[in-house]
Amino acid sequence: MARSQLTVDLGAVRRNARTLLRALDGAELWAVVKADGYGHGAVDVAGAAIGAGAAALCVATVPEALALRRELVTARILVMGPATSREVAEARQARLELVVADGEIPDDVRVHLKLDTGMGRWGLSELPAPTRDVVGLMSHFASADSDAAFTEWQVERFAAVTAEHSYLTRHIANSAGALRYPSARFDAARCGIGLYGISPFGTDPAEDRLEPALRWDSELAQVRQLQAGESTGYGRRFVAERPTWIGIVPVGYADGFRRDLTGTQVRVAGEPRRVVGTISMDAFAVELDRRLPTGTPVTLLGHGVAAEAHARVAGTIAYELATGIRSSPERARRVVVDS
Repeated sequence: MARSQLTVDLGAVRRNARTLLRALDGAELWAVVKADGYGHGAVDVAGAAIGAGAAALCVATVPEALALRRELVTARILVMGPATSREVAEARQARLELVVADGEIPDDVRVHLKLDTGMGRWGLSELPAPTRDVVGLMSHFASADSDAAFTEWQVERFAAVTAEHSYLTRHIANSAGALRYPSARFDAARCGIGLYGISPFGTDPAEDRLEPALRWDSELAQVRQLQAGESTGYGRRFVAERPTWIGIVPVGYADGFRRDLTGTQVRVAGEPRRVVGTISMDAFAVELDRRLPTGTPVTLLGHGVAAEAHARVAGTIAYELATGIRSSPERARRVVVDS
């Protein structure tokens, strides 16, 4: 039996897609569902996004795209990462679209040329003459969540370089770009994190009318009282100063509840409670204000427990937290609902 449950709300995904579409004001929404839909389930999220009006799907690898193609026969799917020669052949057969960031442009497969306008990673330094198979021109924002001036400079550079090829589909915006930069809309935007209701700015997603789509629940597996001077967990990082009730939750860093989340808050029976001591591979402890029965519900994410807040405690971004959660029949069962 699984020791926790992940609940993915496809209704929330659809509402987020519509919010992004409103922000894009006529440009297409391309749903980024790489890394198994940021841990939410790529096939389910892709179907919901397309149902809400997304015009295409974006993934990082050809194998990710092929898995989607088996379930979504007619969907437009763009592979954003590099592909080997064998994968190019597979993409051609599966009617996928590829991104070319260096090297030759392959024949008989739809291609998007990627320009480096400031990301300093994948990307062409100059735009070659598009071949007949080139259908799009793209780039990638480096800091749309934090640096407006540099983002606008990237937009201007991309617009200038691609102006004579404006008949091709042009796209540069991510979720942050779609929500904050009208000049970045062009023809389409590749939106990932916003689709899942997580703020690209690390703030309250409700500020941008986004709704978290993922909930993570477990329960108290053990409740015990520590006496003054007693500790819980490896390294004795939490030592009780007075008689203190603690609850043990059967989830740990092997499930994606990271070791650096000590000090964050979860909800126990709907009330905020602090995570204390060292988070171990299969369990962590919460400080309680009273004795509670085993089986008391614990919310690790969602319903008042924000991924953005966890990320601030861990010194990371909510993207990493979401994609790090692992579902499996033995540990964390994933359930799909539709609100």
